[in-house]
Amino acid sequence: MAEFKEAPAGASAGAKLMNWVDNRFPATKLWNEHAAEYYAPKNFNFWYFFGSLALLVLVIQIVTGIFLVMNYKPDAATAFASVEYIMRDVPWGWLVRYMHSTGASAFFVVVYLHMYRGLIYGSYRTPRELVWVFGCLIFLCLMAEAFMGYLLPWGQMSYWGAQVIINLFAAIPFIGPDLAILIRGDYVVGDATLNRFFSLHVIAVPLVLLGLVVAHLIALHEVGSNNPDGVEIKAKKDAQGRPLDGIPFHPYYTVHDIMGVAGFLIVFTAVIFFAPEAGGYFLEYNNFIPADPFQTPSHIAPVWYFTPFYSMLRATTDDLVNILCVIAGLAAVLNLVKGKGSIQAKVIALVGAVIGIFLLKTFDAKFWGVVVMGGAVVILVFLPWLDHSPVKSIRYRPDWVKYIYGLFVVFFGVLGYLGIQPPSTVGTIVAQVGTIFYFGFFLLMPWWSQLGTFKPVPDRVTFDAH
Repeated sequence: MAEFKEAPAGASAGAKLMNWVDNRFPATKLWNEHAAEYYAPKNFNFWYFFGSLALLVLVIQIVTGIFLVMNYKPDAATAFASVEYIMRDVPWGWLVRYMHSTGASAFFVVVYLHMYRGLIYGSYRTPRELVWVFGCLIFLCLMAEAFMGYLLPWGQMSYWGAQVIINLFAAIPFIGPDLAILIRGDYVVGDATLNRFFSLHVIAVPLVLLGLVVAHLIALHEVGSNNPDGVEIKAKKDAQGRPLDGIPFHPYYTVHDIMGVAGFLIVFTAVIFFAPEAGGYFLEYNNFIPADPFQTPSHIAPVWYFTPFYSMLRATTDDLVNILCVIAGLAAVLNLVKGKGSIQAKVIALVGAVIGIFLLKTFDAKFWGVVVMGGAVVILVFLPWLDHSPVKSIRYRPDWVKYIYGLFVVFFGVLGYLGIQPPSTVGTIVAQVGTIFYFGFFLLMPWWSQLGTFKPVPDRVTFDAH
């Protein structure tokens, strides 16, 4: 048993209480390790608001979700009516519901920006690979949580959106139909589906999500935060062992983040009070109509934060599969004829191309669409091992790399927009180009990330006092 420490003579009641707690629980030790004595780089900028904002939105979602559950009924016959009851009859129920629905979109806004900051500053590079992996798992969990919560209002778009997405699992060879039934709990989306999604949305997924958030923060504080320069501040320390380019997270960055929280809450409340539907992007107008299994909406689309991946799914047509087969075949032949590798390597590449073409033609485009949609998320996990650049931050990469990242953002946004729109020939072609660029960005990264002239990285972080 650890030795108990006595409070100093003349200590205040508060100090004595904390001493009593610290003898039984390492409260002060945890506070010092993760806040007061956790040294973060002194050159954090605007992009570093979004991690703390994601944590804030998580708290908002949990708290508002608890209050919504008090009045929501997970029953196909009464779910929609219970939401209307919350909106119309429960005191401040409309506010809680709008906070929760707006919070769902806000969560994805801050998470997408948080991930993009990690992308441009190389926050996934050594030694932060596990921090990034935990972050990607949080993103996957968040998508599952949002999808399951999307069904709960039991409106038209909720019902038919779930119908479409769940049916995608049926496209998986061999196990697909049984898997779809397992997810639905029935042969059609109905009461069993609603109950399953409710239990997962309220209990199972949030527990996993909270565990991953804790793991993400522990891993981050173990290796230390990255910075816009990609310089490791632990490399240079003073006589007391403190990083020369670091400052205590508290009070400096707690105050810094409070400013970000204030700005975020202004925008957040403005949306809640003046545009909670956000023009149909946050809350679709069709979702104010009760679910009707016998009347399909004219156009079914998921919520905006899923649409880039949904657009990739729709872009995977038979024509695209045929084009990929031709590209794979030509690449293998050219490599065999003019490649510089050994004969053995060329033969292996040719055999791989043949197997790939065989698989592409064996399964239909719907299945490959599901693979593309899932792969677009899963590929993010492998980013630390795809980037072979000698520097971390975009600041010290060749200037043309900034245009690559800019195009990535543009294509991702275009894919998101196209995912909301009804299918069209031109839209499908643009989505196919965007999908190819998206995967090319990652799959070709081991090659293009090494190209060009890199700028010298400073020994210490660059910082302009303000």
